[in-house]
Amino acid sequence: MSGSKAPKKMPALLTDEEAEDFVANADLTEYDLSGFRPMQFEFPRSDGRLNVRLPREQLEELKALAVRRGVPYTRLVRQFIEQGLQSSKG
Repeated sequence: MSGSKAPKKMPALLTDEEAEDFVANADLTEYDLSGFRPMQFEFPRSDGRLNVRLPREQLEELKALAVRRGVPYTRLVRQFIEQGLQSSKG
């Protein structure tokens, strides 16, 4: 992207096909990607169960953080557990 051109806004991509076509054909360096955030996809089925009691304040803080990150709070808990397990392997 040249230094004098303002970046283009990302188009609304409403289907997987539109997104695939866009990524395959667009020069992404021409677009403003500053609003993007990391995303983690979950593929394994979550079929195990864990009950944990937390102080109410901690649970509310966890739920508020999940809202800010745009994920369900149970997914955020799984992410924290996964991160902890990964870091303990090192």
